[in-house]
Parts: sequence; C-alpha cells; structure tokens
Amino acid sequence: MSSREQLCFLDKVEPHSTIGDIKSLFYKLYPRWYPARQSLTLDPKGKFLRDEEILQSLPVGTTATMYFKDLGPQLGWTTVFFAENIGPLLIYLLFYFRVPYIYSDRCAFTSSPHKVVTMACVCHTFHYLKRLIETIFVHRFSHGSMPLRTIVKNCLYYWGFSAWLAYYINHPLYTPPCKSFYFHPSLACSRFLLQICEMGNFSIHLSLSHLRGDRSRGRRFPVPSKNPFTWLFFFVSCPNHTYEVGTWVSFSIMTQCLPVAVFTVLGFIQMTVWAKGKHRAYVREFKDYPAVRVAIIPLIL
Repeated sequence: MSSREQLCFLDKVEPHSTIGDIKSLFYKLYPRWYPARQSLTLDPKGKFLRDEEILQSLPVGTTATMYFKDLGPQLGWTTVFFAENIGPLLIYLLFYFRVPYIYSDRCAFTSSPHKVVTMACVCHTFHYLKRLIETIFVHRFSHGSMPLRTIVKNCLYYWGFSAWLAYYINHPLYTPPCKSFYFHPSLACSRFLLQICEMGNFSIHLSLSHLRGDRSRGRRFPVPSKNPFTWLFFFVSCPNHTYEVGTWVSFSIMTQCLPVAVFTVLGFIQMTVWAKGKHRAYVREFKDYPAVRVAIIPLIL
C-alpha cells in the first residue's frame, strides 16, 4: 500500500550526513520502523539508497524529498545463515537414521548396508557443519539484514531439497552405483574431489574474511595468497562459488541420485547470477582489476 502522505520533515541535516544517518533520525520519530526496515528512494519507483551514500553526492538541492517504504520485519545475516544451514543438517540425519513414520515401520532405526550411503551422510553432515562453523567464526557480515518473508522462502528451498534428496539416498530400496565404493574409479574420484572442494571453499571464505577485516589499506579486491586453494583467484572472481558447485557435482556423482543433480543444477544457476553480479561490481570499482578473470568457471563463464 502506498500514499503521498508526508511522514516528517527533517531540519538542519548536514550535507555530509549519510542515508544511514537519515534513517536513524527517522527512527527517533517512528520507533516501530528501525533502520533495517526502512527503504529510502528519491523517486517512488527509483533504486533504494544505500546507507553509506552521502547527501551531498546525491542529485538533490538544498532540500530533498525522499520516499519511504517499510521492508517488513528483518533478521541479521548471522541468523539467516544459521537458519538456512541448521535445517538441512538435521533433516538429513532424520532420514539417515530412519526415524519412524518416514519409511515403513519395519525399517525404523535400521541402517543401510551400503557404504556409499554412510559416506554420503558423512559428506553432507560435514558440509553443513562447516557452513555453520564459518557462520559463527569466519564470515564477517555487514549490518545488513534480510526480510523475514525471504528467509522463510530460502529455508523452504534448502530444507525441502535436503528432505527430497535424503529421502531417496537413505531409502531402503536405494541401489548404490556400484558394490565397491572405495575402489570404483568414479566414486573414489568424486570423494577426493569433494574433499578438495570443501577445503578450497573454506580457504576462500577465510581469505575473504581477512580481506574484510583489514580496512587499514582501504577497499581492495581479493588476490591469491600462498595457500594453493586461493590460486583460483587468478582465474575467477568468486572461487568460493566455484568450489561450492564442485562439491555438489562430486556429491551427485557419488550418489548418482536425480534430486541431488537437480539441486546442483539450480544451485549452479543461482551462484552464477551472484558471481556475475560480483564480477561486474569488481570491474566497475577497480580500474586495475585483472582482465583474465571471469565470474565462476575459469576461462569460460
């Protein structure tokens, strides 16, 4: 619902004030709309103004009319990441241990005789435990937030896919790709590649965390370090997404399960969108950005 009603008039605002300062002043007048819920634009259909933007750098005169939109209840990024990752971790384990009412009663609390099922559970659990540990100890989040309704959508996506793929992988009738998991070439390679991608993904997140934590040298784009897993920065802007895709491709080969492949393809599409957006932002901001870098797939995409 929109209206042209004037909510307030802010007087004696300094030209060097930021949009974040404006939101704080507005919050004092309307406490129910905390800064994270506020969206301010210069035009009813214009782009949202970022908190760090300065008034004197905007195309306005001595007075400015801003349009307000309530973004709804918000949650911080730490809470968002925790909610998105704790669900798949626990849901998968419910199917692995075959708690009652998921499969037939005679299968309750039984275990699969196939080693690939156990290894898939180990890999899936490790993946989401790693993400939870990164959320708590590694990632450096801004003061941004996400609307509650978006979090619900994201959780339904991740939790739903986790249940779908876990149902089939841990099903009593699941047939493994081959009898010998440890010696079959494709499965042995997929397990090795998955481990490499997990270590690479963690290394990139650690590198990005250090970069964001060191503000003394101003804003910089990420570069490779002595850690071999970061050398992918020579070729792509978002190697964390490259390694993440590699992890799920490996998991797809390991389990040869259709729901996993579908999740991998959809994840690749979404991560490609994120990576291309980040790549364009780097190119715009840094004049000396390496020309050889692409978004997510070395030399291709």
